[in-house]
Amino acid sequence: MSGRDPDRRRALLDAADRVILREGPEVSMAVIAAEAGITKPILYRHFGDKSGLYQALADRHVRTVIAQLRPQFAGVRGDLRGRAAMTIAVYLDLITANRNLYRFLFHRASGEDTRTRSHMTALVRGLGEELGAVLAAEGVVAEPVRAQVLGHAFVGMVQATGDWWLEHPEVDRAEVVEGLVDVIVAAFAMTPVMRHR
Repeated sequence: MSGRDPDRRRALLDAADRVILREGPEVSMAVIAAEAGITKPILYRHFGDKSGLYQALADRHVRTVIAQLRPQFAGVRGDLRGRAAMTIAVYLDLITANRNLYRFLFHRASGEDTRTRSHMTALVRGLGEELGAVLAAEGVVAEPVRAQVLGHAFVGMVQATGDWWLEHPEVDRAEVVEGLVDVIVAAFAMTPVMRHR
């Protein structure tokens, strides 16, 4: 909400992060408020309502993930397999290290609140668009529309597979990365590349 102290909002989000990481994705709003040393109505006052808190947490964490994936997108050109493997590995490491926050945002908050689900979808869609733009700008894919299709397909595939993998910790991370990279490389093998003059 406008007019609120950004440092106080940040401290409240820090408290939410701590308690979600410690207690898990089903933690109550009352427990989050208690962690921050305030009551639930005061917590909501800073974010408008529960949905506002969910969206603030989504912005904070999804944007952090995107910021850490960007350097991987911009890796060494021509090394498609290596770039894809590094990007996927970074993503899997991030969701593993923040498993409870990931489940809170993608399962609980998105499941409880349609505005949060739409917000999360828009953030993930933005990453797909960004990847599509990189593929087109680098000439990896000749057609801009196809670059967008592939950008969204790869982001969706990696996100869905990462979600599945969190429920199957017995599967080796390297096997997950390799399987996803194989699909990406195969897709490019069937995609016309832009010819530079």
